[in-house]
Amino acid sequence: MAPPYMYDFDTPVARRGTNCSKWDGLKKEFGREDLLPFWVADMDFRSAPEIIAALREKVEFGVFGYPIMGDAGREAVAEWERTRHGWSVKPDDVGYVAGVVAGLAAAVIEFTEPGDGVVVQPPVYPPFFRVIRENGRTVVENPLRETRDGYEMDLGHLRNALAPGVKALLLCSPHNPVARVWRGDELAALAEICAERGVMIICDEIHQDLVYSDAKHVPMSLAAPSVSPLLVTLVAPSKTFNIAGLTASAWIAEDAGVAVRMKRALNRLQISSLNLMALTALEAAYSKGAPWLDAALAYLEKNRGFVEGFLRGEMPRVKLKHPEGTYIFWLDFRDYGLSNYELANILINEARVALNNGANFGSSGGGFARLNIGCPRAQLAEGLDRIKRAFERIGRSDPREP
Repeated sequence: MAPPYMYDFDTPVARRGTNCSKWDGLKKEFGREDLLPFWVADMDFRSAPEIIAALREKVEFGVFGYPIMGDAGREAVAEWERTRHGWSVKPDDVGYVAGVVAGLAAAVIEFTEPGDGVVVQPPVYPPFFRVIRENGRTVVENPLRETRDGYEMDLGHLRNALAPGVKALLLCSPHNPVARVWRGDELAALAEICAERGVMIICDEIHQDLVYSDAKHVPMSLAAPSVSPLLVTLVAPSKTFNIAGLTASAWIAEDAGVAVRMKRALNRLQISSLNLMALTALEAAYSKGAPWLDAALAYLEKNRGFVEGFLRGEMPRVKLKHPEGTYIFWLDFRDYGLSNYELANILINEARVALNNGANFGSSGGGFARLNIGCPRAQLAEGLDRIKRAFERIGRSDPREP
């Protein structure tokens, strides 16, 4: 493990004017440009030097012809899963896909029929809803249960939700946006219910590497090995190493039948290969990027502590269930009694910060906003201070009261 001081996460990276969604998309998304962005789920850090060096070598070579989708990338994914997560994946069980969301969509198309029900567990990543609805399937909600200490799966509700015609479940593990890292027993219980009903589990584990020291990611395949005939898992170095713009992703299926169907679906949609730079970055990330990740996680964990301490001391009416993973946190503003429009207006026009509107994560997201802590601590501190001062200006009581 490399010492955190070997990498610089404190120096700001000037991203405006670089065709960057997070910074250059503010006007289109929020109506103004003078905002500090804490919305799009990428980090304001330079990626691992080993990845940059591998990409630079390709650029300096200067020929960018069609790459071979060889074994090196699949072997790198399998070795990463083995060493990082204890999952003994065979390289032959790994395939490429141009983006996790594209893989989710392909799996929905392949393993369900138009009109079939597909379960999601809101509040959840908004594209989950889109890949279901835009492919003619029906969203079936199994909302997470909010408890005093955090969120948990409502498995009793799930049993009732799995009516005839429900053919798949999209699982977010670790969960975006509530930052839960599901325990092995929770995953095994979910898998048992799905197996009883023959429901396919399409598992998004894109945040698998972004887990803090007080939690541990368990791949669904390890939690419930017997469910492999009903399981496909999607992984990527994109969130982990801040290379989301390269759409370098992979899928894993240990059941031969599932693998054949997944390959067929991706080939049919022409998304079964990676571009040259994506393939290069994936191989470098998984084979050489671990020291950078260890340092990034240490920095993010300190950011987590900073956010929790700030809210406790400066804005106790804003609640945050202790995040176990990810760098996108689910802030609860409901104590202020604001509508979604009022909350968004205060954050955008009073605080001048850009957070994701909780309403976009499903019906249970009202009164919440998603905060991205993947940035230099000084930037995070400035954003939180802006929010605090905005709420002080409108009053600590319900701002609609005189």
